[in-house]
Amino acid sequence: MVEFSNKMVIVVRWDLRLSAGKMAAQVAHAAVNCALAAKKRTPDWFDRWYSEGQRKVVVKVPNLEDLYEVKSNAEALRLVTSLITDAGMTEIPPNTVTCLGIGPGPQEVVDKVTGHLKLV
Repeated sequence: MVEFSNKMVIVVRWDLRLSAGKMAAQVAHAAVNCALAAKKRTPDWFDRWYSEGQRKVVVKVPNLEDLYEVKSNAEALRLVTSLITDAGMTEIPPNTVTCLGIGPGPQEVVDKVTGHLKLV
């Protein structure tokens, strides 16, 4: 069994009530953006996370205000973040912020920001 010491967390706005498919697409956008940014900005963290199997966790916040608070806290710890804004071609209006990717990074650092949030 692989021991995970690094992870990426995607934080989804629960007030939008996205369909499962729409949520999956938004989470995927955040994961890809964070991975690409981390490979450049925090390559050691990225390499450890990648070699462990790229652990990803999806959690939720009640609204946009809480999402921005999580983003601010993550950036204060120098974690990579990626805020996802939807184009509005299907379920929600254009320029709606849907989710936030955080990491990858050491689990103990990421958990300081997201450890209290509930899983989707």
